[in-house]
Formats: sequence, structure tokens, C-alpha cells
Amino acid sequence: MVGALSGFAVVGFAILVGFITGRTGILGDNGREVLSKLAFYVCSPLLLFTILGSADVATLFTDLLPVSVIASAAVFLVFIAFAVLRRQPFGTAIIGALGAGYVNANNIGIPIATFMLGGAAYAAPVILLQLIFWAPLALLSLDAWKSGSLKIHQTLLRTFRNPIIVGSLLGLLVAIFRVPLPQLVWDATGLVGHAAVPLLLLAFGISLNGTKIMQDKAERASIVVSSALKLVAMPVIAWAAATYLFHLDSHAIYAVTVLAALPTAQNVYNYATEYGTGQLLSRDVIFITTFGAIPVLFAGTLLLAA
Repeated sequence: MVGALSGFAVVGFAILVGFITGRTGILGDNGREVLSKLAFYVCSPLLLFTILGSADVATLFTDLLPVSVIASAAVFLVFIAFAVLRRQPFGTAIIGALGAGYVNANNIGIPIATFMLGGAAYAAPVILLQLIFWAPLALLSLDAWKSGSLKIHQTLLRTFRNPIIVGSLLGLLVAIFRVPLPQLVWDATGLVGHAAVPLLLLAFGISLNGTKIMQDKAERASIVVSSALKLVAMPVIAWAAATYLFHLDSHAIYAVTVLAALPTAQNVYNYATEYGTGQLLSRDVIFITTFGAIPVLFAGTLLLAA
């Protein structure tokens, strides 16, 4: 539990620094956009290449993976159904669905997995699932929606030119085929790549200036539903699938439940900014789930930790 609180404290400090930076105005009117684009196009692809490229492939494909697929897919579908009933724009529906099921498996998940579950490797299958499957699918959908093109092959080409997808796929290929890269490559890509997390958190902190959570009345229902799916439904579904479908041992059940209870990833806000849809929705869901995940993790630990 100390590890979980430490992870949240680090994230909270970075967001606070971003908020103060925004209040001072030292980055000008476009500071948030510049930080977001730098993270999206430069730092995040290098970070993902480093993480996946240096991972043990065996740790990426475990029994935790299908449970994570079920939990995330379930909340995605529920939110999309909700958005369809409310006749929301397609792009907003995708961002809200990501808010409900795309977890912060990297900058919060890795330290929590290390200190609460016994090793960072527990977070690897979730990182793999999100970066290699859910992120391309979401970006494909957003790109098609924004461009208005129904030509799948052109949309696929645009999607797989996305720097985040390219960095993830290259890292996975390096890991699978065990490509022997010089240490200099890992040091260089890691140096620039690890700037992605603070950049994203700083950009999110800046976005909190001059606005109030839940200020957009039209988005309140979506914010509440997306946050509730993330904080309550997703960990419950993961626990049920691990217990009754896959009959995992007690520690594995605890692990998948904790990973499912992680807050929404800052990347969701980055995607919303990049595609110009659902920014307030994603920002508020990230804010609510980041702080709401603390009591959820406490409860999960009390109920499930051995």
C-alpha cells in the first residue's frame, strides 16, 4: 500500500507542478499544446520502444492477458452503448470509452505493480494489450472519424504511421526476435523517452487552470458513467473473470483486480487533444479516477491481498 501511495504522490506532484506552471503563464498560451505534441510525436514512441523492446516476451503473454481483455472490452462496449443512446459524436464516444477502460499501466501501473504485486512484470501484459491492440483500434477509429474516410486501407496506413503505434510495434519486434541492440541505443532512446511521462502530466496539470471539474453540464452524465465504469465496474469484472472463468490463484486474482482499478491513462487526454474531441470529458475522468483509485485500491487490498 505504501508503494501505491508513493506512485500516486509522484503523479500528483507532477500534476501540481503543471498546474502552477499554467497559473504563472511562463509557457504562454500554447504551452499545453506544445508539451502534448512533443510527448505524442517524440517522447512517447521512444519510451514505448524502450519498454517493450527490453521486455521478456514470456512476461507479456500470461494468464493475466485474457482477463484484461475481457474487463476492458466489457466497459468499452457499455460506454459506447451509453453514448449511442445519448446520440453523442462518434469521436466523443471513443474518448469516453477509453476513459472507462484504458488504464494508466505505465507511470502509475509499473510502480504499483512493483510495490504492491511484487514486480513490474505484472503490468507488462496490460501495457502490451493497450499499445498493440486497443490504442491502434481507437486511433484507427478516431482517424477515420476525423478524416471522414471510409477507405479502410488508407485509414490503416494513416494509423500505422502514428508514431506511438510505430514505436510500440518496433519495440515488440525487437523483443520477439531478440534483436541485439547496443546499450548506446537503449540509453539514448530511454533518455528522451522517459521525458514523455512528466510532459504528459505537466500538460494535464496546465489544463486544470481556469476550469472547474464537471463544468460542462452536457458532459456530466458521460463523465460520471465513464468514471464509474473505470473505478467500479472494470475491477469487479476482472475479479469475476479471474475467479470464475479462469480459476486463477489468489495472488493472480489480486493482481488483475489491482491493474483493472488503475486510473485512466493520461494518454487518453493526449489522444483527445490530438483529435480535437472529448478534451473536457477525458480531463475530468482522468482527474476523478486518479484520486478515486486510491480508496478503490485500499479496498481491493483489504479484501484480496494475501
